[in-house]
Amino acid sequence: MNSLKADIELLRFTTCGSVDDGKSTLIGRLLLDTKNIFDDQYASIKSTSEQRGSSEVDLSLLTDGLKAEREQGITIDVAYRYFSTPKRKFIIADTPGHIQYTRNMVTGASTANLALILIDARKGMVEQTCRHAFIASLLRIPHIVVCINKMDLVDYSREVYEKIVDDFRMFSSRLDVQDVQFIPISAKFGDNVVSRSSIMDWYEGTTLMFHLENVHISGDINHIDCRFPVQYVIRPQQDEFHDYRGYSGKIAGGVFRSGDKVMVLPSGFTSRIKRIDSFDGEVMEAFAPMSVTLLLEDEIDVSRGDMIVRENNAPQVGQDIDLMLCWLHEKKLEPGNRYILRHTSRDVRCMVKDIRYKIDINTLRRIEDEKVFGMNDIGRIQLRTTLPLFFDSYRRNRNTGSLILIDEATNETVGAGMIL
Repeated sequence: MNSLKADIELLRFTTCGSVDDGKSTLIGRLLLDTKNIFDDQYASIKSTSEQRGSSEVDLSLLTDGLKAEREQGITIDVAYRYFSTPKRKFIIADTPGHIQYTRNMVTGASTANLALILIDARKGMVEQTCRHAFIASLLRIPHIVVCINKMDLVDYSREVYEKIVDDFRMFSSRLDVQDVQFIPISAKFGDNVVSRSSIMDWYEGTTLMFHLENVHISGDINHIDCRFPVQYVIRPQQDEFHDYRGYSGKIAGGVFRSGDKVMVLPSGFTSRIKRIDSFDGEVMEAFAPMSVTLLLEDEIDVSRGDMIVRENNAPQVGQDIDLMLCWLHEKKLEPGNRYILRHTSRDVRCMVKDIRYKIDINTLRRIEDEKVFGMNDIGRIQLRTTLPLFFDSYRRNRNTGSLILIDEATNETVGAGMIL
């Protein structure tokens, strides 16, 4: 039974939308209707709801854990929730709706396979809807589900639903999004969340839960370009493993097999894979996103930060990096600033060469005359690194195309970038 459970596919998804669109309530409804909360949890939120004078159980209390969140009825920090059904396992990132917490939304969405964008049926498309759709496009989240929520407050009107669908399609036509689905729901009463709505019989699509269980995500990973950033060199100091020298890490792309000819960057030396070890023992092949240990036939000097690739399919190597950046810190980003850059398992120092432009997220217009980034700003910059990076474009590989900037003095993460 455990081995079967381990083989169930994992879907990571993020919820985003404007303030009070019902993100936390929707997650609470998903957890409740899929029987993924305990009786004592339900009793606790029911008691809290009654103390506040509410006649309905406030399902948002399941995810809003901070005291300030419960007092204000909003989400401030990213809350992660885990649940499963017989078909799939899920990790949910419940992200904030306020503009000042855009950086939290970027954090929660950075590893997502799918984005749930909630829209209040009464308000339609608002500024934060545009902002979050743009960020989902920028982060190249492969699948987007637009949930038009609170349909119960507009009398389950088909006309209201179809107008919002048209408005979103018009805006998203300027973005790089491939798979967009629309679902009219009422998170409060559960319409089209896990069970089909008997009231909205005009809607012929699937429920949200059915879509989450069946959306195809295995094709989202790059299985063509072999990329293995080395995180750690394993040399057991035991007689039993006297000659063991393994390179461990998480495969960032492609498929590696025993006997494959590979090349190590930056040295350029080549060898063959002698063996692949995993947590469950030796395997004949491994692919992204597995964590494994590679053993090579030749004794090559390999250390943390190096990358093992195919000889005829190497990533780009360079020190001048052109990227889109989401700035996450109160301290301003300006040309000439220096940071630590972390890319896969490699840390290097870098300097900001140029700020090309910022983006007005509401209009998608480029602002080229402002050469300073404030918190939550998004735009295009150029970096110069002290050592070469081995990278792909973010469009081609989200793992080898992403990086973060770290403040040298405080060790805080200040920026998240997508290489162009």
